[in-house]
Amino acid sequence: MEANQFGKKGWTPDRIDNLNDQVFVVTGTTSGTGFEATKILLSKGAKVVMLNRNPKKAGDTIDKLKQELDNNIYVTNIQMDLSKQTSVKKAAQEILKTVPHIDALICNAVIAQVTKQTLTIDGWESQMGTNYFGNWTLQALLFPLIEKSKGRIVTVGSMGYDMGIKTIKFDDLNWDKDYTPNNAYSQSKLAQIMSMYELQNKLKEAGKIDIKAYVCHPGSSRTNLINTSGSFMMKFIFNLMKLSPLTQSAEKGAYPQLMCATEPNLEQSGFYGPTGRSNWVGPVGAHEIKPHAKDSAVAKRLWELSERETGIKWNI
Repeated sequence: MEANQFGKKGWTPDRIDNLNDQVFVVTGTTSGTGFEATKILLSKGAKVVMLNRNPKKAGDTIDKLKQELDNNIYVTNIQMDLSKQTSVKKAAQEILKTVPHIDALICNAVIAQVTKQTLTIDGWESQMGTNYFGNWTLQALLFPLIEKSKGRIVTVGSMGYDMGIKTIKFDDLNWDKDYTPNNAYSQSKLAQIMSMYELQNKLKEAGKIDIKAYVCHPGSSRTNLINTSGSFMMKFIFNLMKLSPLTQSAEKGAYPQLMCATEPNLEQSGFYGPTGRSNWVGPVGAHEIKPHAKDSAVAKRLWELSERETGIKWNI
């Protein structure tokens, strides 16, 4: 692997310039990497619109951010449940009405390791419905505001894309057969990543090269993700791992998404995250992504399927 373009220490938020007048929309900000990313953006002068499912937690988060930074920060929350298409559409409408432009949309919220097959209200397996179709609809609907400011879409993927069956199970998208928490999660993360590389192709074809789409992942960060939906054993193992050198702080886990949202002239074809051991920890930069994540035939088929399933087309 070539040397890290940001030097030995990798990318850090010291590289972020003043973000005054810039608007960031961030999903899943009440804890973990989303909270840390929001805090750093606000500390650099950005305006942040948070999208969270739980209004009470979001309100507490805003209070906490004001306490830790200052009362004059510009941060608001719009209620959105990524697992429900009606909720995503409603939140998107509110943003289109109230937000002048979006410099970066950071799709950070996720669910993981759902112990048994569960379907969303729209009839999709819950991890695919939330992590993939929820983000697909949000990104497509907010695209006009992102285009307006020549902005960016940042998708927070996961190294999980390289586990499971390493492709999209088109003949059984909901895992009616052979459901496992990990296979379904891995498929949802792979789908998220593939759709971004496919979006890059579509933007290029349309000559819209000043709008960017990036893919990153947080490595192995100490967050509550597994604690919210994983099995007892998964929680036990993950909480033990949190004590080991194979994990890093949630703040460091936020660096890849912050880099993709703010760093000028970042190469879109890269996959960004920690570059140390197994890409779990270490200096942040570009690292290898396996060919199956860039399989254009699968990505095109997934794009067409997404348009059919959600009834939403991108206006590129």
